[in-house]
Amino acid sequence: MKKIQNQLPYLLIIVLAFYGFPFIDRESGMLILLILFPLVCFLVALVYGVKQSFSLVYSILVMALFIPTIFIFYNETASFYIGIYGVISLVGNLLGSFIRKIYNRK
Repeated sequence: MKKIQNQLPYLLIIVLAFYGFPFIDRESGMLILLILFPLVCFLVALVYGVKQSFSLVYSILVMALFIPTIFIFYNETASFYIGIYGVISLVGNLLGSFIRKIYNRK
């Protein structure tokens, strides 16, 4: 439970990105899906990995948070991005935890 509490600030940023950006700008759907969301997922996961270490649950929660946006802002073809954002957040999280281990080793 404590691990999920540590994830809440990072997941809040993801929620704001997933639900805020499409609500503000409905015209740039593909730009948001292809550039903005992957960038936010990667950077937030990287920071989470550096600060908190690796968590597979974090990437699963990122994927779960994207699912409702498919039905709210997009259509079923956007469901492909669930896995992509999960993998991007997983890579960022792994890289961040690797940086954390290197930094703690010194």
